[in-house]
Amino acid sequence: MEKNISFKLKIWRQRSPKEKGQFKVYEVKDIPTDTSFLEMLDILNEQLINAGEEPVVFDHDCREGICGMCSLYINGHPHGPATGATTCQLYMRRFKDGETITVEPWRSAGFPVIRDLMVDRRAYDKIMQAGGYVSINTGGVPDANAIPIPKEKADLAMDAASCIGCGACVAACKNGSAMLFVSAKVSQLALLPQGKVEAERRAKAMLSKMDELGFGNCTNTRACEAECPKCISISNIARLNREFIVAKLKD
Repeated sequence: MEKNISFKLKIWRQRSPKEKGQFKVYEVKDIPTDTSFLEMLDILNEQLINAGEEPVVFDHDCREGICGMCSLYINGHPHGPATGATTCQLYMRRFKDGETITVEPWRSAGFPVIRDLMVDRRAYDKIMQAGGYVSINTGGVPDANAIPIPKEKADLAMDAASCIGCGACVAACKNGSAMLFVSAKVSQLALLPQGKVEAERRAKAMLSKMDELGFGNCTNTRACEAECPKCISISNIARLNREFIVAKLKD
């Protein structure tokens, strides 16, 4: 049977990147437990607008766990307490009646706050531009599906490609490292024959860009793996390190 809960929302409010932010507490009452977290924020914003106040700014798009834009840090967890789920897949039944729910943006030098709970994640685009692509010869090449690939490697490449680039790994890491994201994007190409053309420069270029953009180093605490909504394995980080070492040795 559906039930309603009431709670307090302790939300980070920040009008612009240069202004100082602060937490603000809102009372939210009689929310059905089958309401998604983002729908609950929609309800809150409707109440704020009706009261003549500024609505809370947050990112969202697909609301199906695909795009990764719903990047909220909820009660100390990227995307909230649910395992293997994004914020838009989180439902209010995960919380208790009368609870105080703390909501923050990603905290990383690489993801500066734009406003309230929205951060600038263009750094990930820049990392991808540095090496997350493959070259093709547009004339006379065989169809990609005709290239034999062992099933084990194809499965590993697909697992790595499931990374949605949300930034939860960075938010979870005490160093603000983007190694899980970079390793997933390197692995999905390094495991396939189509990715061999740029193999010698891909890891170097993407890691260099990651460092340049202010992300920290990996110290293998596995927080990124534990909080990733797509359960990306840190074995990809080991593969990234091997790709990087081989590329440096060939230099």
